[in-house]
Amino acid sequence: MTTGQTQDLAFMRLALEQAKLAPSAGEVPIGTLLVHNGEILAKAHNLREALQDPTAHAEMIAIREAAAKLGSWRLTGCTLYVTLEPCPMCAGAIVQSRIARLVFGAWDPKAGACGSLLDIPAEPRLNHRVRVEGGLLEEESQMVLQDFFRNRRGLSKSDEQIIIPPSP
Repeated sequence: MTTGQTQDLAFMRLALEQAKLAPSAGEVPIGTLLVHNGEILAKAHNLREALQDPTAHAEMIAIREAAAKLGSWRLTGCTLYVTLEPCPMCAGAIVQSRIARLVFGAWDPKAGACGSLLDIPAEPRLNHRVRVEGGLLEEESQMVLQDFFRNRRGLSKSDEQIIIPPSP
């Protein structure tokens, strides 16, 4: 395993820790870290319920925090780690903020905009491309989400059969 792969795993595990903080606040467990040169600039989890803000996705919060910390909206050279494939809004913000690289855990076939439903970061008509790597710690990322929704419905693992969609 290369140093880069080891670092990616460590940062994705920290993003998973952020995701695991969300359910106690009634939030969907999606976590993220924004990193530049090995330094964590921002970490977040969803806050839509707490803030009653439809844009308070983990990625949006981390992008805002990192931009404030750097004093620039351009997050060139940064990597965003997130536990679920970003939605169209977040994918657009990732492109607009000039993030260089996106690493995510679980694919989202219903709303994913980084290779599943849409592929905004690779859209050739936009003025910036983002290198996207999906599926890192995919099973762990899926389990955090599945456990949250199972608990929300009051079900146990034996009460339902979980079908995990295949990665694209």
